[in-house]
Amino acid sequence: MNKMFYSLAVFALVACGGGSSSSDGPNPTPDPTPTPTPTPTVGNANKNDASENAYLARLEMPKARTDSKVITHTTKDYGVTYSVEWDSNIRAQRWTCYDMNKRNAAKNGNTRKSLWPDGDPWNYDPDVATSDQQATYSELSKSYYPGSKDYYEKGHVCPSNDRLYTKDANEQTFYMTNILPMVGKFNGKLWQKMELQVNSWAQKLGDGDTIFICKGGTIDKADQILGKTINNHVVPKYFFMALLFKNASGPVRMLGFWAEHLNEDKSGDALKSYVVSIDELEEKTGIDFFCNLSDTIEEQLESKTADDIISAWGL
Repeated sequence: MNKMFYSLAVFALVACGGGSSSSDGPNPTPDPTPTPTPTPTVGNANKNDASENAYLARLEMPKARTDSKVITHTTKDYGVTYSVEWDSNIRAQRWTCYDMNKRNAAKNGNTRKSLWPDGDPWNYDPDVATSDQQATYSELSKSYYPGSKDYYEKGHVCPSNDRLYTKDANEQTFYMTNILPMVGKFNGKLWQKMELQVNSWAQKLGDGDTIFICKGGTIDKADQILGKTINNHVVPKYFFMALLFKNASGPVRMLGFWAEHLNEDKSGDALKSYVVSIDELEEKTGIDFFCNLSDTIEEQLESKTADDIISAWGL
């Protein structure tokens, strides 16, 4: 198991951005033969500076901030498991990003329970000070959703279910840097429904197809923070997903999910009601998603309306 991180200190001025599910998901299937958007030969004014960290050039990467660090966890046989942006000042992760393709979407006969029959392997990320991370036990279970007696769960950002191809990759998803506090009626219901839908799309990927994924919770704006845990870790008020589908011909479509962190079971809602454009998601989060795309492609796909996105992804 390899683990790498790079502290992001200075960028060039031109540098860039689970429970149960309801019966109506994950069933929708995107258009089987979408027409890809041609990739023109143009510049990219907002791409990441990958001169000191080659992982920053990957398509799933958003714009990395200069006041945080990006950690990339890998395995020998499969390469990147996921990358996470860790803000040591806030003591929280801002996002986790990764890709899914035909090879790494395969479960290879594994399940979470079969890999960990004695219980989930919650652990501290070796690349972040233990004192900065949420406690593996006893912190979230003693921290409660406002106005209730419902405690928080350890909510995966990169799901265990998306990294079942090997035991060592799955183990990395249990690092506390890949966890945000989520109340059970959100984590095991709507959030899981979204995750299962993404995984369902990934199971249908063909040769040359990839879904690039960036997910997280809101930790930066005061009005987007629900509260704090007993150890003063941020509890996001909103959670998001940004998806980019690319086939052998190039980038085809994007999708944004935006959901409020409610102590209610919303898994019966149609997922299309949570769809937003990437432009809108960027405005809400302050994150520049998929910044390593050419400017033209980025602008074309990020500006699609919610109705266009719902149609393109079969929602």
